[in-house]
Amino acid sequence: MRSRVRELREARGWSQAQLGERLEVSRQTINAIETGKYDPSLPLAFRIAALFNATIESIFFPEGDA
Repeated sequence: MRSRVRELREARGWSQAQLGERLEVSRQTINAIETGKYDPSLPLAFRIAALFNATIESIFFPEGDA
C-alpha cells in the first residue's frame, strides 16, 4: 500500500518522531508506513486521517493506483 503520510507530515514540518507522538506509535512505525513496509491497522488509519483532517482514501492507495 502506498500513502501520502510523508507528504502530509513534511507539509506540517513534523518529524517522524513528532508524528509518532501525536498518533501514540513509534517513529519506526511511521517510517514503515511511509516506506510501504507496514500497512496501518484500520483504527490507526482512521487516527492518521483525523489528524490530517482528510479521508482514509485520500491518504492511502492500493499499489498501482496514483
